[in-house]
Amino acid sequence: MAWSCSTITHRRRRTYRDWVMSFRHWRGRVFDVLVVAVAVAALVEIVLADLPRARWLLMPAVLLYTLPLLLCDRWPLAMPVFVIVVQVLVSFLDAPGGAREDFGVVAYVLAFWALGAYNPLRPAVAGLGVALAGVVVVTVEDVRVPAGEAFSVALVGALTWLAGVVLRRRSLLADQAEQRAAALERDHRDTEAAVAEERARIARELHDVVAHSVSVMTVQAGAARMLLNTDPQRAVAPLLAVEEAGRQALTELRRLLGILRTEEGGTGLVPQPDIEDLPELIETVRAAGLLVEVVEDGDVRPVAPGPGLAAYRIVQEALTNTLKHAGAERVVLTMDYGADQLRIEVRDDGRRVHQAAGHGGHGLAGMRERAAVYGGVLEAGPEHGGGYTVRASLPIERAAP
Repeated sequence: MAWSCSTITHRRRRTYRDWVMSFRHWRGRVFDVLVVAVAVAALVEIVLADLPRARWLLMPAVLLYTLPLLLCDRWPLAMPVFVIVVQVLVSFLDAPGGAREDFGVVAYVLAFWALGAYNPLRPAVAGLGVALAGVVVVTVEDVRVPAGEAFSVALVGALTWLAGVVLRRRSLLADQAEQRAAALERDHRDTEAAVAEERARIARELHDVVAHSVSVMTVQAGAARMLLNTDPQRAVAPLLAVEEAGRQALTELRRLLGILRTEEGGTGLVPQPDIEDLPELIETVRAAGLLVEVVEDGDVRPVAPGPGLAAYRIVQEALTNTLKHAGAERVVLTMDYGADQLRIEVRDDGRRVHQAAGHGGHGLAGMRERAAVYGGVLEAGPEHGGGYTVRASLPIERAAP
């Protein structure tokens, strides 16, 4: 059975996530059980030891240098430091009989672990310094603690602290990786939804274009029918218009069949905007405070409704995003009518790279989709000298007269 790359990556991600969750479960549950076990063992050790006068003083101390570690999730620095301070103070008790509680050393090592595993690096390093200082104080004050044993405790504690830091770091990295992966998945879903929505919108608009062409054909055919008996020569022009409108309608229908409509609903027979409606759009943008300069090159002429609508929507989206997100004062719209291509360029003087949906996000995906429907291409990106430019190229044919 063959596994795709994405399947293997997903399985690896799940394995790493499972490992991280297991680590958190171990840290949250097993550590607490270990703290309670050390506290019970230390109490039993004191009860069994020959400490007639110091026993009732040491037993509360045992609880104070073990059980606070259960609150490390809430106070990750204060509780381990509190445990260390209590341990140092206990060393001053100088209990009769010369015996000392060995499980106190285990609790001290657990405090090292809590400092490394529950704290960010800077507080963890500060806590490590406090813990090592505590070892030095106990070694100097308590004659029952040999220097070699104190060094061993410090070494084991430091290694335990380091293990806690490393495992916490790996857990944080895994969290960040999961968050990035989740964000990418959400962005991918949002982009797909935006593209699907744009396709549905294009489908509706193409339907309107075709419906408009059919309306024109109906009117022209009716005019030709009325002229056929009285003036056949004059009927030729309406019939030619019907032929051209029919040809355009068939072209739009072919494109319409290639688009997956995900939404249903009625649409009117009102024609959609065209290049000829751009002046009104530009005036609206100017009224909003953005200076728009229009440059027209080549053989300026009407174009078919479909590409004309695509051109209008691309300019509309580019100008809208410039107005909303670029912080620009001026934008230049260039319409270059070539022999068989309409080249559109919308360039602004914004002083930052666009981060909005229209520049690099869902709006840009929609513009690309719209251009691709008619066999065109669209590029967008920041300019080296500042500003942002959207460039599109659409194949065009002459519109019906």
